[in-house]
Amino acid sequence: MAREQLSEPHFNWNGFADRPQLAAALASHVAGLLTNAIAQRGTALLAVSGGTTPAKFFAALSAIPIVWDKVVVTLVDERFVPPSSPRSNAGLVAANLLQNKAAAARFVPLYHEAASIEDAAATDSEALRSLPWPLDVVILGMGGDGHTASFFPDAGNLEELLDPASRRIVVPVHAASGGEPRLTLSMARIVAAGFVALHIEGEDKRTAFNGAMGPGLKKPIRRVLEAAPRPIEVFWAP
Repeated sequence: MAREQLSEPHFNWNGFADRPQLAAALASHVAGLLTNAIAQRGTALLAVSGGTTPAKFFAALSAIPIVWDKVVVTLVDERFVPPSSPRSNAGLVAANLLQNKAAAARFVPLYHEAASIEDAAATDSEALRSLPWPLDVVILGMGGDGHTASFFPDAGNLEELLDPASRRIVVPVHAASGGEPRLTLSMARIVAAGFVALHIEGEDKRTAFNGAMGPGLKKPIRRVLEAAPRPIEVFWAP
């Protein structure tokens, strides 16, 4: 794993020659962290992003023989759509991660059928409150506009989402650029995790990431990096 310390003190850059190498390295590292968490407290809590980018990582992780029945998996964020929808992050996780050896893990979804996104967020928060916080591992993605999780730049409640002192667990998101209403873990819950990785692929994402680090810019991804109490590990491949 090639590591290059960048000027921003809140992240480390991990570059790989190709996406299969990235997936294998990230999966191996995450499996080790989950195994250590299980050894220390009997369980491990993993939150992952959706989309198609992590599919190879999910497949690699699902094949590693850790004690999966001691692992709880949830989502960083979710669209307000049922798991049968092709846009459901839960559906993507079920198809790509909760397979093979990882089929024994317990999955806690964010989507619940509800009258409103606000009601769904309240239900989610109650469901997740009993989990063994803090999160052991978080895997984030990033959009070309600099959003991560569902912290969209045009979200009307962006400051609430990014409040480092927030005690909320799941927060509803309304943002035109996000399409459907979203459900997301608060930034405070994400950055409190023992390990946070940002998984991005392609030259366009590297360019977007570097652009978000520009002086004076306050893209959501930069604000997450600034709030993190320890460096976030960026995993990238072309």
